[in-house]
Amino acid sequence: MIHSTSDKIKVELRGHTALVTVDNPAANTWDTESLPALRDLVAELNAVDSVFALVLTGAGDKFFSAGADLKLFADGDTAVAEEMGRLFGEAFEALADFRGVSIAAVNGFAMGGGLEVALACDLRVVAENAKLALPEARVGLLPCAGGTQRLAWLVGEGWAKRMILCNERIDAATAGRIGLAEEVVPAGEALDRALALAEQAAQQSPTSVAHCKQLIHAARDKALADGLVGERERFVELFSTEDQREGVNAFLEKREPVWKNR
Repeated sequence: MIHSTSDKIKVELRGHTALVTVDNPAANTWDTESLPALRDLVAELNAVDSVFALVLTGAGDKFFSAGADLKLFADGDTAVAEEMGRLFGEAFEALADFRGVSIAAVNGFAMGGGLEVALACDLRVVAENAKLALPEARVGLLPCAGGTQRLAWLVGEGWAKRMILCNERIDAATAGRIGLAEEVVPAGEALDRALALAEQAAQQSPTSVAHCKQLIHAARDKALADGLVGERERFVELFSTEDQREGVNAFLEKREPVWKNR
């Protein structure tokens, strides 16, 4: 029997597909409980021969995932930053290395770590009401779970810079146009379409799929390996700056940040 170690990560088997739901109200944020639960669940699914595909979605109809809970970073604690960076890396890299086909059913807002977990999947089906962004620099942080690395591979350097450096929030139509979404569907239909794609993938030989996926990833992963480590290291470095504390606390206090560039 497949199970999750946290109620914030739910799993249900549908034929050869594992449906994984992030369920952490109100915005399906990631924390020190849900990230290890995702990591461990992927490891368990990898060991079950009858599981060929994984579909990831968010509970409710507003949020796929809003990323990390910024309250964790309000006091600028470097130890917390290091732990969260490690947990994000372990969870999302485990997802990226899942041996079968992984599909994100983006049913609502995908922000920060919420977009990064979708980037770790093989495919993204995005509902037309969804909004996608990597707004970390707006609060004095940076995407530490693959955002600076995987996004550019998918959409090119220019659009990655627009989203990360300029905090450009994009809609589903734009995501489809730039290659961030493999398919855009009407609101409420992302999950059904993702499950249908998973069934389509399940008609393939799972051993062939695993080998093909590894080969597709091979060239990219050589470039990503150092970048993913550097991403987490620079994320922690930001916690020695005044701007990090100003950015996070300005967000929590619902005011504009006053940057000092130090």
